[in-house]
Amino acid sequence: MISIRIGRPEDAARLEELYTELEEDAVVYQPQHFVMSPKGTRISQMEEFWDSDRQRMFVAEDDGEVIGFAHAVLIKSKEVPCLKPELAVYLQDLVVTASYRSKGIGTQLMDVVKQYGRDNNADFFRTQVFPLNKDGLRFYYRNGFEDAMITIECPL
Repeated sequence: MISIRIGRPEDAARLEELYTELEEDAVVYQPQHFVMSPKGTRISQMEEFWDSDRQRMFVAEDDGEVIGFAHAVLIKSKEVPCLKPELAVYLQDLVVTASYRSKGIGTQLMDVVKQYGRDNNADFFRTQVFPLNKDGLRFYYRNGFEDAMITIECPL
């Protein structure tokens, strides 16, 4: 049975394996911006958020095996006169291992992140997705997301 819980430091090695799956996709979608992280890099990055009050790692597990995660961060809007002071829950990363995809686990993780945002009085939920990731776009639209801004860039 699938369950969702807050991640723990002892999950780090498995989470790094899942980050590898996520990075492989990133390299496919935008090789101009992404490379694979050296082994062990993600584990050291995770140390900063285990006890953070501004971010959470939620993990999905099946009979004790971690099969996915959602990394959520609470972000205040910039202090600029024209911006309303708001708090966003930002989905930094989300991955479900390939063999468990299309089984509702990503949606379960999203629901937990949404609740985390509500519990922390966030005004909205934000994330980013590669424009060529059609499956990812469908997933996010099914989960209530809509286009709010388009990021554009050009090489120099």
